[in-house]
Amino acid sequence: MFDRAESYLGVMIDDLVTRGVTEPYRMFTSRAEYRLTLRADNADQRLTGRGIEIGCVGAERAGLYRARMAALDAARSLARSLTVTPTEAARHGLALNRDGQRRSAFDLLAYPTIGLADVARIWPELGALDPAIAAQIEIDAKYAVYLDRQHADIAAFRRDEGITVPEDLDYAAVPGLSNEARQKLTAARPRTLGQAGRLDGLTPAALMLLAAHLRRPGRGRDTAGAA
Repeated sequence: MFDRAESYLGVMIDDLVTRGVTEPYRMFTSRAEYRLTLRADNADQRLTGRGIEIGCVGAERAGLYRARMAALDAARSLARSLTVTPTEAARHGLALNRDGQRRSAFDLLAYPTIGLADVARIWPELGALDPAIAAQIEIDAKYAVYLDRQHADIAAFRRDEGITVPEDLDYAAVPGLSNEARQKLTAARPRTLGQAGRLDGLTPAALMLLAAHLRRPGRGRDTAGAA
C-alpha cells in the first residue's frame, strides 16, 4: 500500500480511512505533510518501481525507467565526487565563503544563484550530461538541504506506522486518557500509532499516553513494515 510519504494517493486513502468524510473530498497538496518529497518532477522515481513490483508497468517502460535511474545515479555520483576549494571556484567566477572547505559540484548546485552551466565551466563533463538528467540533478541539489530534514520526519512517521494497535484494545484501560480521547479512539479503531496521531482532535498528550501503553510489556507490538 502507498503511504503518506510516498504519494498523494497514499495521503488520500489515509485521510478517507482515518478521518472519514462529511462532504466531498478533494485532494489538495496542502493535505500532505511531505510535499517537498511528493513533487511532480520525481513522480517517476517514486512510483514506477512500485508499478513494476505489482506488474502494471510494461517491459519497455520498465527498461526505460531502469536506464534513467542508472543515469541519474551515475550523474549524482559524479556531481558529488567533483570538488573545489573557494579559491579555485573564484577563478571561475563563483563567489563562495572563504572558509577553506571543499565543496562538491552537487553542493554548489544547491546555491540559488548557481546552475549547471556555472559548474560546467569548472567541470566540462557535467556539461556533457543528458539535458533531462542534468535538469533533475540540479532540482535534486536545490531541494537537498530541505529534504534531509524531511527525510528525518518521514523516518519518525514510519516508526509510528510500524507500531500496531491491537484491534481489541480496551481504551478504557489506557491510564490518563480523557473520555473524549477514548471515544475518538474507540470509534476510529486506528491500526497503528501513526494513524491514531492523525485523528482529528487527538492531542499530543493523548498520543504519548497511548504510545506508552502500547510499549509496555505484553501491550501491542512493533512491526517491520508501515501500514
